[in-house]
Amino acid sequence: MQSPVEFFRNLPKKVCPECGQVVKEQAESYLMECDRCLSKRAE
Repeated sequence: MQSPVEFFRNLPKKVCPECGQVVKEQAESYLMECDRCLSKRAE
């Protein structure tokens, strides 16, 4: 059986659905878009 640490370490990186850039994840963030696409939307 795989340890929880290994499970989370092996998850694929989150990718922005708008531009395909890898999203830098933060502990309490459920955002799906990258900062650049989020800032475009806010304008």
